[in-house]
Amino acid sequence: MTGKRYVYSALVENRPGVLSRVSGLFTRRGYNIDSLTVAETENPAYSRMTIALHSDENTAVQIRRQLEKLIDVISIAELTPNQSVTREHVLIKIAADADSRMAVISLTNIFRANIIDVSPQNMIIELTGDTTKTEAFIEVVRPFGILQAVRSGISGLERGVQIQNPSKV
Repeated sequence: MTGKRYVYSALVENRPGVLSRVSGLFTRRGYNIDSLTVAETENPAYSRMTIALHSDENTAVQIRRQLEKLIDVISIAELTPNQSVTREHVLIKIAADADSRMAVISLTNIFRANIIDVSPQNMIIELTGDTTKTEAFIEVVRPFGILQAVRSGISGLERGVQIQNPSKV
């Protein structure tokens, strides 16, 4: 990945086709999305999209401007590390037989992860944290054998009083 990581939070109208229009903007311009999460907000009329990408500054500014032009987009905020809280959810199935199980449990405890399924030959572990934490956990358990993994993508909110509120737009 080249460039700096940018994370945008977009408040959008919750209706069919919005996700397609946003992702289509990236496709048409040849931009890549690192992760994209979408869910309904506290108000069912709106959804929040969290879009993570790597890019140079000029391209990131252009992407934001293009997103702001979409009719279904109410507001956009850049989630900077100091001004926001971001998290990612990971489920990872690790090979863990009787000989290696205690080492995997120890690492799981260190990272404050949860063991959610155990079988004789593997374990499924759930971890929530910032991207640095999730990537570090994946790297320390990699030697045991990662059988499967799924990551939710980044979700985030601005710290403090900054609120993307459609009634104020």
